[in-house]
Amino acid sequence: MMSDQPHERGFHVSWEQLHRDVRALAWRLQGEAPGGNVWNAVVAITRGGMAPAMIVARELDIRTIDTICVKSYDHQSQSAPIVIKSPEKSLVGDGSGILLIDDLVDTGRTLEVVRKVMPKAHVATVYAKPMGRNQVDTFITEVSQDTWIYFPWDMALQYVKPYRTT
Repeated sequence: MMSDQPHERGFHVSWEQLHRDVRALAWRLQGEAPGGNVWNAVVAITRGGMAPAMIVARELDIRTIDTICVKSYDHQSQSAPIVIKSPEKSLVGDGSGILLIDDLVDTGRTLEVVRKVMPKAHVATVYAKPMGRNQVDTFITEVSQDTWIYFPWDMALQYVKPYRTT
């Protein structure tokens, strides 16, 4: 009987899988900086972009890291995105040479708001959904629009009943 299924539906990402996927993203970003030079800075879209930005910055040896803080979710319900903190304009300018990192693009609404702050930034996400994919310059894995991605920072290990017991 499948209707009483104890397992969640969605795409569960472990810390190990996230690390592998972000390293793959960093590999793709090599040589993508304007003129093939080095990136001026990494800017993480908080909060989901912070872990991926740290890994990308390590892999590409980028020492200048900042955040742009955007609120667009209350738990699992999406609302209109609002920028609540931006990097100093003297650091990011119009975004040229800036690598903007997030965990996921869903509808693309968050990135629309962020691109107004840094229109020339290179946007990279680990995962992309079809509705927002056009807002991203580089990504690793595409998932369907109706998939909910469960990131490791949102999860806790707990016992799950087996499908069948005797």
